[in-house]
Amino acid sequence: MEFKEAKNKFVQTWGALGSQWGINKTMAQIHALLMVAHEPLSMEDIMEELHISRGNASMNLRSLMDWGIIYKELKPGERREFFVAEKDLDELAVKVAQERSRREIKPALKVLKEVSTANITNTSAEAKQFKDQTSKLYDFVLKADNMIEKVTEYKDNWLARLVMKVMK
Repeated sequence: MEFKEAKNKFVQTWGALGSQWGINKTMAQIHALLMVAHEPLSMEDIMEELHISRGNASMNLRSLMDWGIIYKELKPGERREFFVAEKDLDELAVKVAQERSRREIKPALKVLKEVSTANITNTSAEAKQFKDQTSKLYDFVLKADNMIEKVTEYKDNWLARLVMKVMK
């Protein structure tokens, strides 16, 4: 397989996986392209490589920067902006986990807490089952979120770093 074909296959596959992870295909493709780039790429480079519009590129680059997984890089004498992806896969995993927690788990926790602690006056078996099940779900999701927070703090925690080394 030629380099260009392999690179394209990776970018396309990463894009397809991204949609399963809750981000759009183009955002994942831009991330993939930057992740394997040997030097920073300009927006124009990205647009040309992926055959996307300036607006699409701009919107998705901004989103990737919001996630903290790509950065702007300045080049002396250049007016254009260049972009690089986080290359440290441990750091990438931490940032993605933190962002997904912020966007998905925290809002779900808020709703689960609200409905499981609501003062429901209905005393039917159905209402009791609802309250019990949403309380259990809240406890489970809270434990999962706490675990994610502990794992993502591993860089500051010697024990977690040791566990991560053993797992490798």
